[in-house]
Amino acid sequence: MTVTQPPNGFWAQATADPGRTVLTAPDGEEWTAGRLHAAVNQLVHGLRAAGMRQGDAFAVVLPNGVEFFTAYLAASQAGFYLVPVNHHLVGPEIAWIVADSGAKVLIAHERFSGAATAAADEAKLPVNGRYAVGDVPGFRPYADLLVGQPSYEPADRTLGWVMNYTSGTTGRPRGIRRPLSGKLPEESYLGGFLAIFGIRPFDDNAHLVCSPLYHTAVLQFAAAALHIGHPLVLMDKWTPEEMLRLIDRYACTHTHMVPTQFHRLLALPEDVRASYDVSSMRHAIHGAAPCPHHVKRAMIDWWGHCVEEYYAASEGGGAFATAQEWLKKPGTVGKAWPISELAVFDDEGKRLPPGELGTVYMKMSTGGFSYHKDEGKTKKNRIGDFFTVGDLGILDEDGYLFLRDRKIDMIISGGVNIYPAEIEAALLTHPAVADAAVFGIPHADWGEEVKAVVEPAEGHTADAALAAGILAHCERQLAAFKRPRTVDFIEAMPRDPNGKLYKRRLREPYWEGHERAV
Repeated sequence: MTVTQPPNGFWAQATADPGRTVLTAPDGEEWTAGRLHAAVNQLVHGLRAAGMRQGDAFAVVLPNGVEFFTAYLAASQAGFYLVPVNHHLVGPEIAWIVADSGAKVLIAHERFSGAATAAADEAKLPVNGRYAVGDVPGFRPYADLLVGQPSYEPADRTLGWVMNYTSGTTGRPRGIRRPLSGKLPEESYLGGFLAIFGIRPFDDNAHLVCSPLYHTAVLQFAAAALHIGHPLVLMDKWTPEEMLRLIDRYACTHTHMVPTQFHRLLALPEDVRASYDVSSMRHAIHGAAPCPHHVKRAMIDWWGHCVEEYYAASEGGGAFATAQEWLKKPGTVGKAWPISELAVFDDEGKRLPPGELGTVYMKMSTGGFSYHKDEGKTKKNRIGDFFTVGDLGILDEDGYLFLRDRKIDMIISGGVNIYPAEIEAALLTHPAVADAAVFGIPHADWGEEVKAVVEPAEGHTADAALAAGILAHCERQLAAFKRPRTVDFIEAMPRDPNGKLYKRRLREPYWEGHERAV
């Protein structure tokens, strides 16, 4: 194995070796560092020509592809905020993010034409702020941002950042905004993040992107890999056998996964699984959702000790457990990262000793963040420099974290966080709904699916026709992954005299006989 230390960051590497292949698109097209670098520079010049300045934001509704990484790298060297948008959202949801972030430009793919057009109209974006990969009525071609622009590096280069939006219990997603450092891009070692997981800048590494890049961790892992000289192999639509084929074809060495993908891989026929060589894998790092013990053991039996786990949030992290550590301490999500600290506090803000259950807090040494336009939420989740996302857990005597609960009432389906408050708010706009509760119920493949329990308004009959009408209403209001799959009815919601809903009473019957992580 040849060990090399690439120059720091994509830009320096592209200058040093422009002919090296750095990205393989989902259709198999290979991009060299020089070609990608030129496109990134052109996009910076194009966005500036469209009126963007340092500190401004632009949003993308894009599938995994070269355009997504061009946008990321452009923001990273021009001092812009990139706002990745979940392309499963509907128009009003996208419009909220575009407007709240102050995005001056929206770049969308024609695959998401309807939602992007509705969002741009509702957010009142001008014509010179709308660009489309492919054909979207009312949008200018994406090529207009690049054609005629110089391919040399722009002036006034400064490090930008990604501004991810995370949903909250208030029902509206909030942007996680970190201050810009003002440094040159090369002054921040953007690939250093992967050292936490033992991933080094070896020249025979390849990173497989097998989940949507709009997810915080997926983009962070992939971008860090690119910056330390690892070529990227992108998947657009994930399927288990195609993932195995790509690992075999490109000798992929690391990737970021969620437990649902483990389920699907393990469900493949044995002869299919055996027909692909996955021995190149060194780090199959999973997070975002609890992984059942038997599933993880089966993956370790198949892929070996490359199956590793971490705990973090869009706000930061975190903990990490190798396969060996997990086998010694089954159920742990690991020990604190070198750049973070873990602590458990009680409801009064007192730090708890090992073995006592409380709220898990994290502290990052790499800088803080705030929730965009939400000072109250920013302060609410803090104890000093520590922050929490509401998970309950225990630290053992050796510093290993074991989660005992998840964010209050949050649903995790296929590794995606779904917050009931937003869905309940949509349900309550239906005239036949007097009260509503939403929670997760067991799903064999996704872990959980969304269930709605509704108290009908006076004069409305709780029947199949009403359920169908409510589901149709949700289809117009919510992205597909947030919509309830079924609706049950109740005569009166179980609430205390102050109006607090006893959601656990509603949820527990559905989980009888099932293992749940909360």
